[in-house]
Amino acid sequence: MVLVGDVEKRTAILVDDMADTCGTLMLAAAKLKEAGATKVYGILTHGIFSGPAIERVKQSDMEAIAVTNTVPQAENIVSCSKIQIIDVSMILAEAIRRTHNCESVSYLFSHVPL
Repeated sequence: MVLVGDVEKRTAILVDDMADTCGTLMLAAAKLKEAGATKVYGILTHGIFSGPAIERVKQSDMEAIAVTNTVPQAENIVSCSKIQIIDVSMILAEAIRRTHNCESVSYLFSHVPL
């Protein structure tokens, strides 16, 4: 893994579509810390968190990992305080409703339901 850019004395944010065992995510976080990042955060669309993932997150230098609730996270948030949830149920429901009614889904890019 190669780090491109200067992260010394900066906060780094890792963005990924999903994390399963979190091996690659933790390797990237370690590289950022080695390069001088003061804090490392992760944001994921889908937190699969299988196998050793939760233990890896707990033992990592990451401050927090934000994941959507596209995969149930109830057990994970109890066992790991670093995991934060972003609820996407309303926007997914609205996208499904709009698709069903032949309405614009791109409207949601600028009008997010709360």
